[in-house]
Amino acid sequence: MTAWTVVLAGGTGSRFWPVSSPERPKQLLPLVDQHPMLANTLSRMASLAGPAETLVLTNAQLVADVRALAPQLPSANVIAEPRPAGTAAALAWAAHEVARRSGPDALMYSVHADWSIGDVPRYQATLRQAGEVAVAERALVTIGIVPSRPDPGFGYIQPGPDTGHGARRVGKFVEKPTRAVAEEFVAAGFLWNSGIFVWQAGVFLEELQRHCPEVGPALAAHPDDADGFFGAVAKPIAVDVGVLERSGRVFVIPGDFGWDDVGTWAALHRVRVRDAQDNAVSGPAHVVDARGNVVHAERGTVVLYGVDDLVVVTRPGLTLVTTREQSADLKTLLDALPASVRELRTRTDEPA
Repeated sequence: MTAWTVVLAGGTGSRFWPVSSPERPKQLLPLVDQHPMLANTLSRMASLAGPAETLVLTNAQLVADVRALAPQLPSANVIAEPRPAGTAAALAWAAHEVARRSGPDALMYSVHADWSIGDVPRYQATLRQAGEVAVAERALVTIGIVPSRPDPGFGYIQPGPDTGHGARRVGKFVEKPTRAVAEEFVAAGFLWNSGIFVWQAGVFLEELQRHCPEVGPALAAHPDDADGFFGAVAKPIAVDVGVLERSGRVFVIPGDFGWDDVGTWAALHRVRVRDAQDNAVSGPAHVVDARGNVVHAERGTVVLYGVDDLVVVTRPGLTLVTTREQSADLKTLLDALPASVRELRTRTDEPA
């Protein structure tokens, strides 16, 4: 059976302002280590599917950059999404393409381009286990992350009855809860909704047509025209909401391999190598009598003295200083800034 990797690499990563932008979003940036996040994603998926069986779906304006970053992929395997239409549409088109090239029984590993994974061999083994369950049960399988903390920033999955193979039926999906409810969920054995999905292309397409009127009719009407398909999608909808929450064929496998969605500057404190004073530093910096800071210096030298739990980001012509806690709310900051400052990064940026 042919196995495919599908990498979703759209989005702008606005929570990583002032480094990220629509032209240079976080998946193309070296945020966790010296390699762009998309390059890391492709590297850890390489043992599951070869370049010829790897699709990357991205914004139309990023296609050239993605092809340059991943020259090992056939040009036709970098697919432009003409407009944002949600993950249900992106995965519908990917599954349609996989089925067209390799048949409906082909297996799909679907991941995002902007995650950090701490234990790569364990991650790969869990994906393979999910693939075995997907084929044996003709099921839609998601990997639920064993929580390391009660985080209200994630969706949660309630595992249901055990089905064998180390998998459980999904009891329910829950959108981002309050912190108090998140604490209850963790105590009750809920899992984080990671967005890692494994299924056979044909099984997913069957469930899409059965349960997702926002996307299914558009695919049926435009099977050979990506522009027509994405343009005809009734409304953007996440695959969790459009398919998984409506299907009775969804299983979950627990995953514990150091997964992080790297959603904010503060997340870099969890996923980067830290120094003896617990600082996560990238670029030229001198840190004295300071703890728990995140430094991302792309230009110039940063000096920190006697401060804790800050985020300091430098770009040409612009420096951001905030706290790790406040870095999760950059939208409020950006809304308060004049356009001349918000857009300064784009105008002064040098090629990535």
